[in-house]
This record gives sequence, C-alpha cells and structure tokens, in this order.
Amino acid sequence: MTEQNHQSGIKAQGIGARVPRKEDFRHLHGKGNFVADFSMPGLLEVAFLRSPVAHANISQINVPEHLSAMVRTREQLDALDIRADSTLPTYQPSSQPPLAAGKVRFVGEPIALAFASTRAEAEDILEEVSVDFVELPVYTSPTTADQAVDHFMHDEWENNTFLSLTIDKDFEVNAAQAEVVVHRTIDLSRHCMVPMEGKAALAYWDNQADQLVLVTSTQVPHMIRTAIARFLKLDQEQVRVISPDVGGAFGYKCVLQQEEVCVAWLAKTFRRPFRYIEDRREHLIAGANTREHHYEMTAYADKNGKLLALDAKITIDGGAYSVWPFTIGLEPGQAVGNLPGPYDIKGYRCVSRCVATNKPAFVPYRGVARTGVCFAIELTMNAIAKEIGREPWEVRMENLVKADQMPYTNVTNKHFDSGDFPASLERALEMLNINARREQQRTQGDRGKLLGVGVATYTEQAAHGTSVFAAWGTPIIPGFDQAFVRITPDGGLEIRVGVHSHGQGMETTFAQIAHETLGIDISRIRMLHGDTGQTPFSTGTYASRSLVMSGGAVAKACKTLVPRLLKIGAHLLGTNEDKVKLEGTDIISSTGSVSISDVASAWYLNPQLLPADVDAQGLEATVGYRPKSDGGCFTYATHAAVVAIDPDMGSVEILDYVCVEDCGVMVNPMVVEGQTIGGIVQGLGTAMYEHSPYDELGQPLASTLADYMIPGAAEAPKIRIDHFQTPSPHTEFGAKGMGEGGAIAPPAVILGAINDALSRIGAPELLHTPVTPRDILGAINKCHAEQVLTNTKGLV
Repeated sequence: MTEQNHQSGIKAQGIGARVPRKEDFRHLHGKGNFVADFSMPGLLEVAFLRSPVAHANISQINVPEHLSAMVRTREQLDALDIRADSTLPTYQPSSQPPLAAGKVRFVGEPIALAFASTRAEAEDILEEVSVDFVELPVYTSPTTADQAVDHFMHDEWENNTFLSLTIDKDFEVNAAQAEVVVHRTIDLSRHCMVPMEGKAALAYWDNQADQLVLVTSTQVPHMIRTAIARFLKLDQEQVRVISPDVGGAFGYKCVLQQEEVCVAWLAKTFRRPFRYIEDRREHLIAGANTREHHYEMTAYADKNGKLLALDAKITIDGGAYSVWPFTIGLEPGQAVGNLPGPYDIKGYRCVSRCVATNKPAFVPYRGVARTGVCFAIELTMNAIAKEIGREPWEVRMENLVKADQMPYTNVTNKHFDSGDFPASLERALEMLNINARREQQRTQGDRGKLLGVGVATYTEQAAHGTSVFAAWGTPIIPGFDQAFVRITPDGGLEIRVGVHSHGQGMETTFAQIAHETLGIDISRIRMLHGDTGQTPFSTGTYASRSLVMSGGAVAKACKTLVPRLLKIGAHLLGTNEDKVKLEGTDIISSTGSVSISDVASAWYLNPQLLPADVDAQGLEATVGYRPKSDGGCFTYATHAAVVAIDPDMGSVEILDYVCVEDCGVMVNPMVVEGQTIGGIVQGLGTAMYEHSPYDELGQPLASTLADYMIPGAAEAPKIRIDHFQTPSPHTEFGAKGMGEGGAIAPPAVILGAINDALSRIGAPELLHTPVTPRDILGAINKCHAEQVLTNTKGLV
C-alpha cells in the first residue's frame, strides 16, 4: 500500500481511519445477543454440585430416589474424558472427566449436575445430594507437590510435574566473562480472568438438520465443534457451534470447558434444550486460573550493565488439569522462549517447569506467560542498574536490540521482523520528561510523598502459526485462515470469517480492510462470524492472530474480486479491461464509468449483459491466508510511569502513565488504543490488586468480588499513548497483532516505579505481585527499624 493510497484510505474509511465501531450501537442500546438472552420452549437450566474439598477419593454419591431423574453423575454420561496430549518431551498428559470420576482434584470441581425449569430449582435439588469423600494429601504449591511420594495428582503419573523444558545456549562461555552478577527471586500471583460474562452454554437438538447445536460463549467456535464431536462420539457434520455476542474472554474461553461437554451431552441425550450460566462465585473458585509464576533469576553482566548471560529457573503452578487443546505446555513453553524479551543476550540457560497442584486448571490469559517473563527480566534489569549505579533506562539502552540489527533472531530463535526498540524507550522517557521528574525527586518530592519512575519494554509474538504449534504438538495446529466475501446484488458486501470477536471490534476493522480494496461504504458491509454452520474454518481468536490471519484473508479475498469486477465493468462500458480501473466503488474508463452496484446487478439480475467469457465464480470468493513467516510477527512497546507513595498509608498514586507502541500498520488507531488501555488496566490489576490465595487445605480465600479486587474507573490513571508504525514485511498490509500487549508491561512498570520510590529512603525492594499498601508499609517500617538499630549501635 503506497503512502498516497494510505492517505486516501484515511480520508475514507479504510486502513488507518478512526472509524467508530459498528458494533457499539447495539451494545450501548442493550441490543446485544448473549447466551443468557436466548429463550426457547422447554428450556431447562443446569446447575453443578461442586467439590467442597481439594483432593479426595469419592467413595459414594448419594442421590435421593425421588430426584434421580433430574440428576446426573459421571457414570451416567457416555462421553469421553477431556484429554489434551502433546509431543513435548517430559509431558505427562492428564484426563479431565466432564464430571469428577472417582476422585476430585480441586475445590469447585463439578461432581454432579441437576436440571430444572430454573437455576434456583436446580440448585435446590443439589442441596439434597451428598458425597462421601476419603480425603487425600493436598498440594497447594509446587513445593508441596514436589514433596509427594505417592497419591500423585494423577494416579498413572510418576510425580506431580506436568513437564519440564530446558534450553542452554552458550551460557557458560558468556557467563565466565561477567564482571557483575545479580540474583533475584521474583513471584507473580495467581489470579482469575474475570470477564464481564462468565462461561455460558446452551445446547439443543435441531431435528430438521439432525444436528446438535451448541450456543456457547467462546473465542474458538470451530475448535469447540471439533472437541464436542470428538468427546461426545459424534460425526462433525452432526455438530454446529454458534457463538453469539461474547462479553469478554481474555483466553478464558479459548479452551473446551467441562460444562460445555455436559450441557451438550444433555441436549444430545434428551433432545431438548439445556443451558448453564456461570455465576461470579463459580468463576472465582472453579474457573480457570492463571499467572502464578516463580522465578530464580541470575544475571551476568559487564561493568556497564551489558547482560552477557542469563540463568533462570521458572516454576509454574499449573493447577489440576492440562486444558484442551493448547495443553499446559503452552505456558512454560512461552515462558522459556520469551524470557529474554527485546534484549540482545548471547548466553542463556533456563529450566521452565510446570507442576500440578490442587487448584483449578491453568488457562492461557491475555499475554500468555509474557506478563510473567516481562516482570522477571525487567526487575532483573533494574537490579543490574542498582548494582552498577546507572539509571535503569541506561542499562536497557545497553541491551535492547537495535534498529540496524533488524530483522533479528534472538537467543531462543525468535525472529523479530521489524521495529526500533530503543526509539520507543527514548520516546517514552521524553513523554515523561524524565529529567524534570528526577529533579523533582531530588528536591521536594510530591506533597511529602515518595516519587518513583518505572519503565519496561516488551515484545509480543503475534499470529504465530503452524510450525510453532506443531513443535508443541497440540491436538489442533493452526494453518490457513479463510475468508469468504460476496458482493450482494445491490452492491453491498458480505464477509464471513471463522474467527470470533469478544470485544476487539472486528466487525469494524474487517469492514475497513474490505473498504480499502473495494471502496464499499462500511455501513453496507456485513460480517458474519461465530457460526460453524455458516463460516469457513479457523482455529479461532487467540494469540493476537485474528486481524493478521483472518484480516489478511479478507484483504486477499477482496483483491480476488477486483479483476472480475473490472472485466464485467469494461464489458458494460464497451472497452477492454486493461483500459479501466477501480476508484472507490466506480469502474472508470476514459469515456465513462459504472459502479460496483451496476456490475452486481448485471451478474445477479441481468446476466444477458455479461461478457461471454465471464469468470463463472462470480462475485464471491473464499481465500485462505497465512503470513509469509510462520513464526509470527512481533509487536513491541515501552511503558513508563511515575508514581507517588504515601509513606504513612502505603498507598500508590499513578501520576503519569505512558505507552509507546508499534503494532505495524494500524487498521483503526482508535481500536488499537482501546485495546491498549484495557490491557494496561488489567495489568494494573496484576500489579496491585488481583490475587487468588489458597489456604493449606486448598480452600480458595477469594470467592467474591469483596475479596478478589479488580481495578475500576477510580483506579485507572489517565493513559497517554504514542504510536510508531513499522510495517511487518510478512503480513498482508503490514499489520501486527496487538490484542494482548497492553497487559504485559504494567506489573514490571509499577513495581519498578514503587521500588524506585522506596530506594529514596533505603527501603528494600518488593519483588512480587500484587504489591499492596501493607507490603509497602512493611518495607518502609523495615527500613525505619534498621535505621533505628544502626543509630542505636552508633550511640553505643
């Protein structure tokens, strides 16, 4: 796309335009269509009896005889267990029954289900069902799980480790050259995803089509169709999955859920509709968990802070099961591969382990492992800066991959396609007016508060495809994404894609991509997605892939139609097709013009006007697409913040937060900024609020939103965003995925800023999330106690 065409697109509605989102109208007017909005004759609501204990054998489930027709247990379900295998070395697979079979492995695991005309009635039925347990040792952390010698999480296992991955690239030779060695122990807390809409599934049997129809809140409808067919032992043509409007997902809805299998089984068995809607307490105690990482980081650097080698041990608490289809291997795999971040490191040794515990299963969450690795490497960079007495950003400048090194293959074989990491850091510091901030720290602080500055730069691997997932050996490997486009008889456009939106604005951005080529007003472009019965195949929306993959397919499909339009248009104008061109929606020659609507009318309604050798494929096309590089493209950004700590309260005020991001060519900058801001606020939740703690018996201690804190409007600072646009050479129009990036850097930025502020009074570092006012006051009080002790010793 030339600059001239790009500017033309901006003035219209194409790539680069800040077009208001088409989907917002229905949502703002309460016209969305979510699973909970469906109404069907004879619909029964489903509730689940969930385990009150973390680890136990089930000796008996007691169902009163008068309720037996409305209750089902595992032995009554002729469905297969959910099993996600992987070819990764050392991987131990786990089978997850749709209802607990003989054993429970976490508090909240479903044991039985009941159905009735209302959810309340179903819950009342379950009140009369009891379970006899023989409790087993409870493993609430990787440490306790590693100590087990029997009663492993899964009986066929040899220990409680899902898998262990190791990489060693030139570590010893580079570490031997170090003049500075620093070590840090860093922890990221466990937490939940908390989308506005939790799990939701409705299933019924369509007698006319002889199909099981599952209406479910999912990011991956085509993959769920594959799974439901497999685990309910149906042919794929007997299953249709529809995903209507989805109220947020963040990765929580990109895996097969036990409840989806159960609801689908009920509809298949009883040939009537059933529905399950997750409530908030179920989400917080039994929904998938994420983020719980432990790092042992040892960095080897020269006297200027150049990082020569990195030695890391990563331990991930993976919960009880490996989820389908991505498996638990995704998290440690992404961790070991992405820990070096945007830095030019020559020596690298890392062991990344994932351990099974008596907690809900670990699921990919916005940023998959990269929030943790960014947190670890950025705090390590701060530690190096502290050790050698340089500014944190000066050390980063020593280590960032430079623009003239692009494209760059790093120590873990990640292929950075384009960009300028140092420039993004420089711009973020400029936006903060860093010199003035440092002077403010040295002079008066901020109204008696402690000021601190934090920075972090990260990369986000987006739209990685076949080769990457094939290396992980997951049950489904992404390949080509397809898009179907059709010009309608009156000159509008229909788009059908297999990905699905859960808030990304695809109905708008995909219309802009189509407008860029065909010039059709986006108000006349309709997109259908989320229905396996009407859309081409895609593995779905995850890993910041949708705009690059399916958006690229839309672009290529629209381009496929152009020669056909020109041929018919030229014939209508009485000239040769090499004498015409498409401008906007008009096909123009030196003597006149016809519109796309005129061409469509000829094709559909007046075929006598068509040329004899017209392309019989007409005005519709299905095209498959994947980027030139199967390893994905790399978005990056630098985030920076200034915080003020109240030394008496331990509270943190974010005075300024800036983000300088580069996701290649932006289709809609407003959508990019909305995604970035939302991600940053989620990242602030990771940094300061969100935590799913468990006691020694595996009981969850945050089961309501009174206990589980999430940031709201009052906690969100004003966020300033600047953009670079370095087109990816591998994608259809230079775009890079960016949906996860905003959530990656904030914990590292905020903890860096808090530690910078605390360092002004000599307080110790904080190296865990969430950091709370109590933690900050503890660090301050410890500093004061040490100072008093030192002064007292001096007097003696």
